[in-house]
Amino acid sequence: MKKIQMVDLKGQYDKIKDTVNASIQEVLDTTAYINGPEVQKFQKGLEDYLGVKHVIPCANGTDALQIAMMGLDLKPGDEIITADFTFAATVEVIALLQLTPVLVDVNPDTFNISIEAIRKAITPKTKAIVPVHLFGQAADMEAIMAIAKEHNLYVIEDNAQAIGANYKYADGSKKKAGVIGHVASTSFFPSKNLGCYGDGGAIFTNDDELAHKLRGIVNHGMYVRYHHDVVGVNSRLDSVQAAVLNAKLPLLDSYNKARREAAEKYNKAFAGHADIITPVVKGDADSHVFHQYTLRVLNADRNALMQHLLDRGIPCAIYYPIPLHSQKAYADSRYNENDFVVTNQLVKEVIALPMHTELDDEQIKYITDTILEFLSV
Repeated sequence: MKKIQMVDLKGQYDKIKDTVNASIQEVLDTTAYINGPEVQKFQKGLEDYLGVKHVIPCANGTDALQIAMMGLDLKPGDEIITADFTFAATVEVIALLQLTPVLVDVNPDTFNISIEAIRKAITPKTKAIVPVHLFGQAADMEAIMAIAKEHNLYVIEDNAQAIGANYKYADGSKKKAGVIGHVASTSFFPSKNLGCYGDGGAIFTNDDELAHKLRGIVNHGMYVRYHHDVVGVNSRLDSVQAAVLNAKLPLLDSYNKARREAAEKYNKAFAGHADIITPVVKGDADSHVFHQYTLRVLNADRNALMQHLLDRGIPCAIYYPIPLHSQKAYADSRYNENDFVVTNQLVKEVIALPMHTELDDEQIKYITDTILEFLSV
């Protein structure tokens, strides 16, 4: 059996190296390193794939989220509701812009932001909701958009983990995650479902006026060189990373299919086990792209299981070990532990298993047998 990786970037690269290498060489030959043809090609390709009017590439996913908020003219002190159970980047940019993060609990099945908790958190100062499409599955966007319309709020989708996922509406229609809210951000960090070989990100919107503003913000606030019309930042996707993404974008659906197939094999192995809760998929199979495959482990020592796996050459991780409301940087006297019952439980139970496009049956059997062995003792 080949060595198990948490994310096998080398195995994936080996299958597409000729295309990737040729694309990178083209950038080197033309020396169009910033906003070159590869960037324009990727922007158009991703717009077509997502069915969105505007993709604005930028330097990374955190920048994408910050720039999206900058484009909405939010003011210091405006309250932004987002999930407590997620990576810190989501709340980090809220704080950097001197906005007020309002963290709320999540659902125990999907790990996504709770609709009930959103409603409870809205105040006259609330200006936006940031649903995080955690681990590869979209939050309940139909309900979130209804709340936003009722209270005149912006919706900023954090789509860093769910590129390519479909969201299914109650009437059966579907849209890609990231094109439902007013604006969305994503990351092309190497381990993402669509990852480059460094940092990269993008912003999506169907709003023409907002898209124009965002294009200025990412480039020092310039639309004409040396004419700074808005306050901006320096955040551009470089052409080498765009070349990698152009090689991988046509394969994204097949990559996500491979992840779903691996998840189904995990699910089958764990089916019916009293101490394991496998990921819940809402809608159809294509609504989850399994950026992570995350179990909840009950009635067992999760940390001991993690060590058991590591000792046997199986990488694993805890996403996430500490709720954001308990982080020193984001602690706030307004928070009540009773409002984070689900998140506080999840951080004790979750464990993420290897998940990538190159997992094979032998590896999955070894991983699942090792977990079941531990839980049987």
